[in-house]
Amino acid sequence: MALLPLLVAFPLLVLALALWGNAAYDRLLITKVRSDLAVAHGYFDQVLSEVGSGTQGVAASQALFAALRPASTAGQRNGLSDQLALARERLGLDFLLLYDPQGRPLARAVPSGLSTADTTAPVPPMPAALGRAAQARTARLLVLEPDDLAALAPHLMPRLRIPLVATRNAAPATRDAEHRAMVMLSTHPVLDASGRTIAVLTGGLLLNQNLDFIDHINRIVYPEGSLPFGSQGTATLFMDDVRITTNVRLFQDQRAIGTRVSQTVRDAVLGRGQTWLDRAFVVNDWYVSAYEPLLDAREQRIGMLYVGYLEAPFRLVRYAMLAAMGLIFLVVMALSAWFSLRWARSIFQPVEQMNRTMQLVEEGQPQARVGPLPARDELGALAGHLDQLLDVIDDKTEALQRWGDELDHKVAERTQELEASNASLQLAQQQLVKSEKLAAIGQLTASIAHEINNPIAVMQGNLDLMRETLGKASEPVSSELKLLDEQVERMRIIVTQLLQYARPTEYAGYVETLDLNRTMEDCLVLVGHLLAQTSIAVQRNFKATCRVACNRQELQQVIINLMINAIQAMPQGGELKLLTRDWWPEGSEGGNAIGALLVVQDSGAGLSPEVRDRLFRPFFTTKNDGNGLGLWISQGLVERYGGGISADNRPDTSGASFTVLLLTEPRAPEAAPTGDGRPGAL
Repeated sequence: MALLPLLVAFPLLVLALALWGNAAYDRLLITKVRSDLAVAHGYFDQVLSEVGSGTQGVAASQALFAALRPASTAGQRNGLSDQLALARERLGLDFLLLYDPQGRPLARAVPSGLSTADTTAPVPPMPAALGRAAQARTARLLVLEPDDLAALAPHLMPRLRIPLVATRNAAPATRDAEHRAMVMLSTHPVLDASGRTIAVLTGGLLLNQNLDFIDHINRIVYPEGSLPFGSQGTATLFMDDVRITTNVRLFQDQRAIGTRVSQTVRDAVLGRGQTWLDRAFVVNDWYVSAYEPLLDAREQRIGMLYVGYLEAPFRLVRYAMLAAMGLIFLVVMALSAWFSLRWARSIFQPVEQMNRTMQLVEEGQPQARVGPLPARDELGALAGHLDQLLDVIDDKTEALQRWGDELDHKVAERTQELEASNASLQLAQQQLVKSEKLAAIGQLTASIAHEINNPIAVMQGNLDLMRETLGKASEPVSSELKLLDEQVERMRIIVTQLLQYARPTEYAGYVETLDLNRTMEDCLVLVGHLLAQTSIAVQRNFKATCRVACNRQELQQVIINLMINAIQAMPQGGELKLLTRDWWPEGSEGGNAIGALLVVQDSGAGLSPEVRDRLFRPFFTTKNDGNGLGLWISQGLVERYGGGISADNRPDTSGASFTVLLLTEPRAPEAAPTGDGRPGAL
């Protein structure tokens, strides 16, 4: 609560001020460059006006009119070129020419320092572009082709060609150099006393590579010391998007003449006629820049005027200001936090003490108390009420614990009684159900045995009588008679097996202590002829060490039955896995084993939930040629000696797993241990 205004409100305030300051600083930079562009534009217009007014003044001079009168002397006409040369030099023009009304040259100002060939070279007629400009009678910007400039001032041709330099972010170009000329041109008629045109005077200033002109603009816009923090101002003239004169440096001493403006600026200024006021990447650095379009006599955009200054020093100053602002706010926050925490201590210390007391009580120290507090306000009263409440809770808790202990004791006694009664009831219920089942099956099997044994005895007696009566005459049907004997014997065996399950005590065999591993090996030999007919691989893992109590023939009958079922579950081949191990009741591992487990696993299709629930019921079978008594009888044989048998699917792969539990000492079925017979227990 004390620090929330500082940790949330102050950072948000700092962020808002930083964003506002950054935007305001950018606006100041843009305002500065806008004013710089206005100064540069004003000087550019002034020079253009001076070219026009100067040319107009020469055209209206009395000396030029006197030299052009028909009555003028030959000396006056011969000195016309010198007169124009003096005027050109006085006005600072690059060329000054005089034509007659039909465009034929009359005289040309010859700059000093030209060769004799240049001074005596004939002057071509007036170019067509000058004739169109003469109609305006004002100084205008023009873009001239190389031939037009050669007709006006051949000595300026070396400044005309500007090789284009590859520039980052510039628009694609198909040319490699700029050959045109951008000139400030003024054309005025020379009139006689009656107002007739007797001549045309043309003067102009070439802007291509005119370093004095652009440097003078730069000195006017950015005089020495006008830019703080070491920033540098620059000015540039563009023809189309090519720098034709600039004081931007490409290298240390080389100006960036021939470089081009970025396509973004070109589209905005030359394409849409807008004035660009923003950051721009100029040649090799970021500048706060201003571009405006330059128009010719036909109001067509032919170039751009640019001014700008380096952004990096201002950016560093901006970061320094933001850092200083952040540092000031951090100091203010630290001092405010210190004072706030000191003032809030009187509130949060009692609250912390009460919270610590509650934590001690929760950790098991019911005697912990807040104690007296120096504060006599609401918090002090609250601490006193909390101590009183804890005292009451202690008293009530002790009483509840006493009542709880008494109730737990009574519940435990009653639970033990119920558990004992429930266990006895469940055991009695199981035995009753099983006894009822056995009684029903016993009655059924006794009836079946009585009703079937008599026909079986009659059939067997008649078969024997047929053999004795027919003698050798029975040999043609001996195989059929043998088949009848086998089927009669099979019927007798089925009846006997039913009686074995219904009356286990009457048919119990002789009990031996058997080596389970050896018995498993003997059973493998007995089913060897079945395994030989398949592509089933047998995997043995015999680890049982204790001997089990069981009748050998009956145990072999159980094992062989399980093996045959597993072989029949793998008609296409697979893996038959046989395992044995010692068995202890749950919780008594490590002592003497009281039994052993044997497991028969196949890699067949496994057991569905429906099959697994009905697997050990009599007469249930999944085979077309089975009678459904094998597993039922096997379960009865194993349980006769106190063991058990269970079935499940293999947890590691597909297939079924049958587990048989055998004890070292035979027990009555009702006392058989309920060990974990699942294959997962192995």
